[in-house]
Amino acid sequence: MPARVERTDPDGVDYGRVMQLTFVVTIIAGAPIVAVLSLTVALPTWIDRVLFAVRVGAVVWIVTALAMYAYERRRTE
Repeated sequence: MPARVERTDPDGVDYGRVMQLTFVVTIIAGAPIVAVLSLTVALPTWIDRVLFAVRVGAVVWIVTALAMYAYERRRTE
């Protein structure tokens, strides 16, 4: 049986950390952003609400992921 690995020391950017930070920051920052932006739009049905949350959430997710990657890249240099 191989030895258990508990820590890693990646060369360059740790993509696992980037993914974890992206998830946490997107939930913390994304939910309030979607809630505030939804106040300015008429969303009469649940389908409209879901589609709005997905569209805004996707943009928040991409922006957060790119920011976390840039942060980690700068941190490792």
